[in-house]
Amino acid sequence: MKTLAFKNNDKIAQIGLGTWKSKEGLVGEAVKSAVRSGYKHIDCAATYGNEDEIGEVLKDLFTTDEIKREELFITSKLWNNAHKKEDVIPALKQTLSDLNLSYLDLYLIHWPVAFQPGLEGMPESDADFASLDELPLIETWEAMVEAKKQGLVKHIGVSNFSIKKLKDLMSKTDENPEMNQVELHPYLHQDELVDFCHENDILVTAFSPLGSQDRIPEMKAADEPSLLENDVVKEIAAQNDVTSAQVLLNFHLQRNCIVIPKSTNAERIQQNLKAADFDLSKADMKKLKGLDKHFRYVNGKFFETSDGKYHNLYDE
Repeated sequence: MKTLAFKNNDKIAQIGLGTWKSKEGLVGEAVKSAVRSGYKHIDCAATYGNEDEIGEVLKDLFTTDEIKREELFITSKLWNNAHKKEDVIPALKQTLSDLNLSYLDLYLIHWPVAFQPGLEGMPESDADFASLDELPLIETWEAMVEAKKQGLVKHIGVSNFSIKKLKDLMSKTDENPEMNQVELHPYLHQDELVDFCHENDILVTAFSPLGSQDRIPEMKAADEPSLLENDVVKEIAAQNDVTSAQVLLNFHLQRNCIVIPKSTNAERIQQNLKAADFDLSKADMKKLKGLDKHFRYVNGKFFETSDGKYHNLYDE
């Protein structure tokens, strides 16, 4: 398995199992199948609503010695309703309880967006949001740093952060983010952001690498382009005797990024891991480079407010 290293030389597998949208009753079996297939990296989040099911499987796997805790890299994320400094560690401890863990390998601020503390569900009005003046990201970040000091997490980072937001946060702390998890794929290269992260010792994880076609209808556009059915991707797959999904995943390995495809299908879970068994050529990468149209499947519009608290989330 190909890995990347944090500044302290801790390793993280470049291909992990994503669990966003993995349904109740299926996600546990997916994690079990992934571990038995050789995955060493599981990506979770409180808001996915399935950490308790994952936790039961992890407990079984560790108890039966199928895999040791220290062999697995487990990520989770702080949801938007717990950005207040005093709410961060309790939220983290709830995640640890749900996952049946004593520590996380990586904990991320899920979005640079704050809800009113303790809000259940998604906001229904502008009043349900707290502005970043009311709840500054640095306040949330300082609590993340404290969680690391307490040994509750080994590494801390962010998700969906632009260069502007990273620079602002880094100007206010001595403990820089160690990871930025963002949407990346051949339709959305974000070269400037990836380069900035790598230049500043921030690892990058790509989400929605296959186009996230199983998102809820409210999050989808009517005319979304398909990554898996793209002619260039299919041509490259045929030439390399691999699947389109494996091409799309290997694309991130070539860019020294981590990628977290989601699946609950045992065969696809195995196929996704085998995306590390070949290398796209420079010519292949050049063709994929030509597909960049800066198209987002997760456009962040669902967090924009009419009162101006949140707009242009990606600072573009």
